[in-house]
Amino acid sequence: MNTAGTDSSAEAPAGNSHRCGYVAIVGRPNVGKSTLMNRILGQKLSIVTAKPQTTRQRITGIKSTPEGQVVYVDTPGIHLAARRALNRYMNRIAQAAFHDVDLVLFMVEADRWTREDEFVARALTSVGAPVWLVLNKIDLVADKSRLLRFVSEDVGA
Repeated sequence: MNTAGTDSSAEAPAGNSHRCGYVAIVGRPNVGKSTLMNRILGQKLSIVTAKPQTTRQRITGIKSTPEGQVVYVDTPGIHLAARRALNRYMNRIAQAAFHDVDLVLFMVEADRWTREDEFVARALTSVGAPVWLVLNKIDLVADKSRLLRFVSEDVGA
């Protein structure tokens, strides 16, 4: 297991027990899951490349604060057409993370909803944890007024 982002000086506030939560970052391949986790942790833990299937296992990173710890789980991209054994394996790894966490961050590219995004969204309907939609690459959307329309019409959130 790969971990990072720990701060041994972080202690629980006086009178409170230290708290911990688990967050999975899921989505289709190359949507920016690893980049998001690296930014949250403040260091490069997950490999980031333009090549699909770079993340093949769950990568775990820990962010510690005085209030508690959050364990982030970077997952492989979920493939719609998992014909190859490697793709099926990575889909199983990613989907197992759905059920082992307290929160799921479902990452999609802003203004671009694909069949793979729809596939992931359907898979997330069985998750017991809350699912938050995370729009990535909003800086590439020229007309920001389209974002609300994208979320309400294309994504259906």
